[in-house]
Amino acid sequence: MMTTLAAFFGALPLALGSGGDADLRSPLGIAITGGLALSQLLTLFTTPVVYLYLDRMSQRGRLFWHRFATR
Repeated sequence: MMTTLAAFFGALPLALGSGGDADLRSPLGIAITGGLALSQLLTLFTTPVVYLYLDRMSQRGRLFWHRFATR
């Protein structure tokens, strides 16, 4: 999270800059900051969901093999 925030705030002046070549560099800064923000949000929400899904699948697998082995 700290690395993402450092890169985000580092690219923020590029996205918000004005003057000289800002017309060419601003879309790049917007793409960088937007991509970092979106990827961080997706990572924070999808990682726990995938972990819980795999944990539940593991529990079901253990229950299945326990039933199969006791027969």
